[in-house]
Amino acid sequence: MNKLVLLIGAGFSCAVIGRELAEAGHTVTILDARDHIGGNCHTERDADTNVMVHVYGPHIFHTDDEEVWRYVNRFSTFKPFVNRVKTTAKGQVFSLPINLHTINQFFGKALRPEEARAFIEAQADTSIENPQTFEEQALRFVGKDLYEAFFKGYTQKQWGCSPTELPASILKRLPVRFNYDDNYFAHRFQGMPENGYTPLIEGILDHPKITVRLNTRFTRDMAAGYDHVFYSGPLDGFFDYELGRLGYRTLDFERFTHEGDYQGCAVMNYGDEQVPFTRITEHKHFSPWESHEGSVCYREYSRACGADDIPYYPIRLVKEKSLLEQYVKKAREVDKVTFVGRLGTYRYLDMDVTIREALDTARGFLNHLEAGKAVPAFFVDV
Repeated sequence: MNKLVLLIGAGFSCAVIGRELAEAGHTVTILDARDHIGGNCHTERDADTNVMVHVYGPHIFHTDDEEVWRYVNRFSTFKPFVNRVKTTAKGQVFSLPINLHTINQFFGKALRPEEARAFIEAQADTSIENPQTFEEQALRFVGKDLYEAFFKGYTQKQWGCSPTELPASILKRLPVRFNYDDNYFAHRFQGMPENGYTPLIEGILDHPKITVRLNTRFTRDMAAGYDHVFYSGPLDGFFDYELGRLGYRTLDFERFTHEGDYQGCAVMNYGDEQVPFTRITEHKHFSPWESHEGSVCYREYSRACGADDIPYYPIRLVKEKSLLEQYVKKAREVDKVTFVGRLGTYRYLDMDVTIREALDTARGFLNHLEAGKAVPAFFVDV
């Protein structure tokens, strides 16, 4: 039986869910408050330089999920792209993640892998047996010098608090390599959509049973007349922030242009605490198969997210987790609404995970319909 489904947000989450439901025969309407699709993955050509610009900051596609990789390649040609991040610290440029070249350059050594492993272990604070904080994790596994050069200042700027207040789990995602591999990601499939993310999402939304309305801000009364709603906006926003606001970090971008090549790489981090920005991204390097004389760059500044700012990174410390539990309880009491995506589930999600969860959510929805069961507010553990 055909269902009328309303989806809030035209980013990857609702685009993928909408496409799956449309292909299953349901009628899909997607609303977005912005004047474009793609959410924070939106890309567009700069009018002056013709550089493909990642308007809300760079997005690099990487995954080990073969089904997700096949899925995005249905709608766009992906070109090879390897993210080779550099960092400026203490007046020198190093490669990240920390690898054998970084170690040898930083300490003025010429160590082989086994020697470097033993050397770093000697730098580590082995008295820390069970690291609880970001700082303890760093001191235990890379030692004071590397921590202070590459992690301490950057982390304080990014999160707006001391690394002693952050959980160790944040740093566990960052590897140390005892070889010369400077590929930032270790996933099998890595690349960039040849013409940017917006045409990719346009392709996903290109279906006769999907209607997209932009410049349309969702209010709960709009759900009337629909059989189900998928909501990818802020979880607390759905309830008009009645219990308070969940904490986020937001980003300010200082855009500037340059004639020629500004920094020679796509991403340059700045680890020193006294440098106010966290990194500079040079967008033409995200499309290395293109050639451009001019360049578009962003300086990135991280700060606390205000009521009118775009939320980027959920903070998820003790205070936020307590408030999150209250909102999750309220969400589970709402009928015929499922919360999805980064904002709807208050979790940091890479694009491939977003798509995986969207596919699984759409299939879960269809299975619940077939079984005559009520559709849950969440298909993931938040």
